[in-house]
Amino acid sequence: MKRGKPIRAVLAALLVAAVASGCADGAGGTAGRDDAREKAEAGQQGPAAAPAGPVAAAEARVERLRKQHAARVAAVRKWGLAKTPLAPPEPPAEKPRITTRKGFEVEGGENLPPVFTTVPTKERVVFLTMDDGAEKDPELLRMMTELNIPYSAFLSDYLTSDDYGYFKDMQARGVTLNNHTLNHRYLPGLSASEQRREICGEQDKIEKYFGKRPTLFRPPYGNYNGDTLRVAKSCGVEAVPLWAAEAFPDHMEWREADQDLHPGDIILTHFRGEEDWDGSMADMIRQVMKTVTDKGYAVARLEDYV
Repeated sequence: MKRGKPIRAVLAALLVAAVASGCADGAGGTAGRDDAREKAEAGQQGPAAAPAGPVAAAEARVERLRKQHAARVAAVRKWGLAKTPLAPPEPPAEKPRITTRKGFEVEGGENLPPVFTTVPTKERVVFLTMDDGAEKDPELLRMMTELNIPYSAFLSDYLTSDDYGYFKDMQARGVTLNNHTLNHRYLPGLSASEQRREICGEQDKIEKYFGKRPTLFRPPYGNYNGDTLRVAKSCGVEAVPLWAAEAFPDHMEWREADQDLHPGDIILTHFRGEEDWDGSMADMIRQVMKTVTDKGYAVARLEDYV
C-alpha cells in the first residue's frame, strides 16, 4: 500500500489542530508556554525523541505557527490594532517575471530595469514600503518586529546620514534598505551625470554603511526618464518599484480609479512624524493595517517576490 495517503491525512489533521489551537490562543489559550516545563526533571529519563520524517516535520511547523500566532495576538493587543493581521503565504519558489507597467515605458527601455506598481501574483498579498528616512522613531522598530509585519525601506542619504545606526538596527531586524537617491531631487530635470551622482552615489553610501549594494531603486516623486533607468542599471539596480496606494495616519490615497487594493499592490508611506502628519508612525501602521486586513490581504516581503 502507498504511504502517501496516510501521511497526507496526518498532515491535514495536524493543520486542523493548529487552526483550532490558534483560535484558542486568540481567546486566551495556552500557546507560548515554556517548553522546558514539559521536560523531565533532573535525574529522570525524558521522553523518547520524536520520529524523523514528514509527520515530525509537520508537527514542528504546526507548533512554530501556533507560537507565532499567539505572540502576534499579544502584540496586536499591545499596539492597539483593530484586528490581527493576516499571515502571508510561503514565498514563491520562483519569483514572478516583472515587466514595466503599460504607459510607464521609456524609449529604448526594453533591457532596462522594469518600472511597476504591482507585483504579478494571484496571492492576496500587498507590500509595504517606506521612503526617505526623516523620522527615526524607535517605537516603529519595536512595533513592526513584535507584530512581524514585513516592510522595505527606500532611503535618501541627506535624511539618514545623521543616524545611520537607526537604519542599521532596522536592517538587523530583517528590513532591506533600498535606494531613494542622495538628496531626493527631481531626476528628469538633471543631466545624466548629475543623475549618476544621485543614484550611484546612494548605492555607494548604502554599501559603505550597511554592507550591501541595493538592487531596488525608487526615484523621488516617482519621476524618471531614460537616463534615470540607464544610470540605475549601470550601478546595480535591477528593478524600480513605484506604488499603487499611499498610506497616511488618517487615510489612504489610491492610484487606480476603483480606489481599492489588488493582489500584489505596492503601498507607499514615509518615515514621517507628528511634525508632518496628524499622527505618529504607529498611528499610520494602525491605519494601513486596518485597511489591508479589512480587505482580506496580508502584507508580504517585497524582496521575496522581486
